[in-house]
Amino acid sequence: MTDLEARLRAVVRGEVGFDVTSRALTTMDASNYRRVPVGVVAPRDADDVAAVLAVCRERGVPVVARGGGTSIAGQATGTGVVLDFTRHMNRLIALDPEARTAVVQPGLVLDRLQDAAAPHGLRFGPDPSTHSRCTLGGMIGNNACGSHSVAWGTTADSVRALDVVTARGERLRLGPDWAGAPDGLRELAEGELARLRTGFPDLPRRISGYALDALLPERGADVARSFCGSEGTLGVLTEAVVRLVEAPRARALAVLGYADESAAAEAAAGLLPFGPLTVEGMAADLVPSPEALPRGGAWLFVESGGESAGEAHARAEAIVRAADVVDALVVTDPAGQRALWRIREDASGTATRMPDGTEAWPGWEDCAVPPARLGAYLRDFRALMAAHGLRGTPYGHFGDGCIHVRIDFDLLTEAGVARFRRFSEELAELVVAHGGSLSGEHGDGQARAELLPKMYGAEMVGLFERVKAVWDPDDLLNPGMLVRPAPLDSNLRFSVLPREPVDVAFGYPADGGDFPAAVRRCVGVAKCRTTSVSGPGVMCPSFRATGAEEHSTRGRARLLHEMLAGEVVTDGWRSTEVRDALDLCLSCKGCRSDCPVGVDMATYKAEFLHHHYAGRRRPAAHHAMGRLPVWLRVVARTHTAWLVNALAAVRPVAWAAKRLGGIAPERELPRVARRTFSRWWERRRAHRPDTTGDLVVLWPDTFTEHLSPAVGRAAVRVLEAAGLRVALPPTVHLARPPVGDGRTVALDPSALLRGRGRVCCGLTYVSTGQLDRARAVMRRTLDLMEPVLETDAPVVVLEPSCAATLRTDVPELLHDDPRAARLAGRVLTFAETLERHAPGWRPPRVSRPVAGQTHCHQHAVLGDAADRRLREAALLTGELSGGCCGLAGNFGFEKGHWEASAACAEEQLLPSVREAPEGTVVLADGFSCRTQLRQLAGVRGRHLAEVLAEALDEIPRRDGT
Repeated sequence: MTDLEARLRAVVRGEVGFDVTSRALTTMDASNYRRVPVGVVAPRDADDVAAVLAVCRERGVPVVARGGGTSIAGQATGTGVVLDFTRHMNRLIALDPEARTAVVQPGLVLDRLQDAAAPHGLRFGPDPSTHSRCTLGGMIGNNACGSHSVAWGTTADSVRALDVVTARGERLRLGPDWAGAPDGLRELAEGELARLRTGFPDLPRRISGYALDALLPERGADVARSFCGSEGTLGVLTEAVVRLVEAPRARALAVLGYADESAAAEAAAGLLPFGPLTVEGMAADLVPSPEALPRGGAWLFVESGGESAGEAHARAEAIVRAADVVDALVVTDPAGQRALWRIREDASGTATRMPDGTEAWPGWEDCAVPPARLGAYLRDFRALMAAHGLRGTPYGHFGDGCIHVRIDFDLLTEAGVARFRRFSEELAELVVAHGGSLSGEHGDGQARAELLPKMYGAEMVGLFERVKAVWDPDDLLNPGMLVRPAPLDSNLRFSVLPREPVDVAFGYPADGGDFPAAVRRCVGVAKCRTTSVSGPGVMCPSFRATGAEEHSTRGRARLLHEMLAGEVVTDGWRSTEVRDALDLCLSCKGCRSDCPVGVDMATYKAEFLHHHYAGRRRPAAHHAMGRLPVWLRVVARTHTAWLVNALAAVRPVAWAAKRLGGIAPERELPRVARRTFSRWWERRRAHRPDTTGDLVVLWPDTFTEHLSPAVGRAAVRVLEAAGLRVALPPTVHLARPPVGDGRTVALDPSALLRGRGRVCCGLTYVSTGQLDRARAVMRRTLDLMEPVLETDAPVVVLEPSCAATLRTDVPELLHDDPRAARLAGRVLTFAETLERHAPGWRPPRVSRPVAGQTHCHQHAVLGDAADRRLREAALLTGELSGGCCGLAGNFGFEKGHWEASAACAEEQLLPSVREAPEGTVVLADGFSCRTQLRQLAGVRGRHLAEVLAEALDEIPRRDGT
């Protein structure tokens, strides 16, 4: 333990972390920059903050205040001690509806304030797209804005008073009329009144530099307002009094379509006289699926408010009539508005990839110009990018003249970094020529502070330095930001990554087979750090269960980044820190779909475990759960299911088995079916109906085969009722394809000499990182499936996790085998099969409400549109919840995962079932989901196939089953 660490532990009541994980998690924010701190402190109160500052001042160690870590310009990184306010100083202390104010701590997430204010018809005005994870302290530090700034201004407009601790331990309460001003500030400002009156551009989104013009007497000499946007360089915020605004009772969203972004930009300023709540712009190349939007190549999202839905709608229609548009859409339905806003909010992550998959980066994220000049600025900006051979996709707050853009800078090579610098210098001059600000929302940080002389001139920048010296004479707080900045092309986070390819098992097709490029996908926007999930979302259940950064997708990606860098995490693939962070990853794949840039932590986890345990002893659960298909086949072949079930019912035996297998003692062992699905299938051979419908091959996954054969039987019943011919995959390697009648195959006699086998997707081997074994199982499966692949028959997979594995993991692990992609392309869910191959069939009318949860793998990989339509056709009403059941295959069975598993289930699944009215059908297509429901709630969940099969009972059966 270092002397600094020991001293901090002695005086701080909060957590002090100088360990590898704590430091690795805070090396980066959402910018291009990386700095390695010496330690992290999570203070409990202002006394802790003062104690940290005192200790660090004695030792000359810098201090950086950090909120949600979503800063774009690098200001939330530092080489000293990082203060993490999100763990303890995250409370809403008071809310006064009459005064329309709230008292908040710096670590409070914005959405929590909005949730508390909403019942009173109030809200906090600024709302960045990161509202679900950004903190009030970070917003004040950056003077954040968001989409509603045309109506409610910036964070500085919403601040009433700030409690701060200075670097020398002075506690101040900042406010108007010089309240809380440190000694010397008033004298300094009053000696520079002429410069303060003339040296700042007049535009709504001027965030760059210090807001010294707020100290002018005609502006109330507001020290709190001047402090906003200082990026933690002047003092450390410990509490804030903020103003709330009245939220409109109703809103309407007008989506205006234009030919291109320049046309949208030109139109934006003309809409401001209508008093809109938002004027947001984005172009078509940021929208993966523009079907929900009106015609056009670019759009303005213009929100209007009113006392009633009719009034809001009328105002939106007035805006549409006044706008010269290609097409327009007015949405009053709140759910429809949320869906459209998600398209806009996800742009901050979507923009990190160009349409062709090329990486794009921040750095010139949020310049702002006067709104009336936005169209001209965008044209010049596009021309400058073209001159440098760069590409980017602008979007942002068109009504305020603020543009966000990620550009495909090459930040990996010396030549690319040099071009990054040249472009930055020229763009700064262009912004200034248009009367703009280098930063219009996200702050200067390291990305732009070096160029502030181009905007303000040397004398004003010199004044900034003098102000910094008044507040922080020891340059203790966030040095290298705003004044005396580090060069904009230093400390780039990519420079530490390996340049040579890393030998990996998966193919990473979206990243050119490059594992470091896959890890680089995480840009830090931290959508995974949301504390609640809305609608069908899944990511990131382990973070919501624990609240710990290392259990978020971003945290794990940061640790993998540092593992590759080798400076903080020095053990490479053997790292225990990375292993422990990945241990609570449920492999739900939610990040694959919900992360705006498609980080796939489930795959990264499997990759890591593969290398981590190479040539080493694996945990017992990897053998017990990873090799589950093997153990269940042994039970089936020896006809000992009855014995296994009987022994599992004996507590001492079950306890010993679970202890030996690394299984959580709280878990019940699932019962093994006495008759497998395949054995039932063979015995009903003579009773299969003669049909002329399409041939479909039903996949006998391990769970359906051995643990839930009733699901398979129900699926056969429904598929055949729909007129389809059902067959199972071959169990021997055939030389010729099946005849195609669903019953017989052309058998190569020599196959009998090679023995029988069963197809398997390899899921349990993938989830435990046994990738060599997974590939062997997958290749054997492809050998067995060759005859099927020579037909047009789809492969129907009932278990969502197995279907997801076949669609994604198999082709990504066997990227050198074309059969893998062919098989992946054949995989259909139960609902997709009925929709595509029996389009004229109508399901029985169940006419009951449903509850339950969309399987996380179905949400992330497969999609559930066909399931929704099938449920609707069967008159199964209601929506399934999002999230993850928490069992997630082997995860919830493994020792040490019980609490996290149960917490995930309690988030959405179990409440949705408990709150369901009597007679509700509980749907759960996944075996894990059904098991979790039974073990935690005593509720029987059913596969959709089972529900439909039961409804067919009134139809006479011809097979006698």
